[in-house]
Amino acid sequence: MDAVLADYRTAPIDESWKMLFDFLDTVNARCAEVGPPDIETVKAAGWSEEAIYDAITVCALFNFYNRWIDATGVSDMDAAAYAQSGARMKTHGYAPSLPAAPRAPVGPGATDNDSLVNGTANP
Repeated sequence: MDAVLADYRTAPIDESWKMLFDFLDTVNARCAEVGPPDIETVKAAGWSEEAIYDAITVCALFNFYNRWIDATGVSDMDAAAYAQSGARMKTHGYAPSLPAAPRAPVGPGATDNDSLVNGTANP
């Protein structure tokens, strides 16, 4: 892990990870320039569209939260608070589990009542 954090390009990791991290560097530095050729390069390295989507989402959320924290002046926690938070998450996870809400069927054959329940419109 330390080698990846120091420089993923020289870290002893699979080339597919290096390709993904190169892509995410582009997303971070020049997001407006990302296009289909960039996606195809990452896919050619073995990453699925879903994995690429997830990586972009995580990257975008971290960018959002970092900017939000910087702009609002939220301060960092001290080491003891991180340790306490880690112990809590180890025991309870990120959030308490909630029972799944009932979901109506979606798609062909769904009724008008289904669309009222799940917010979809079926012609």
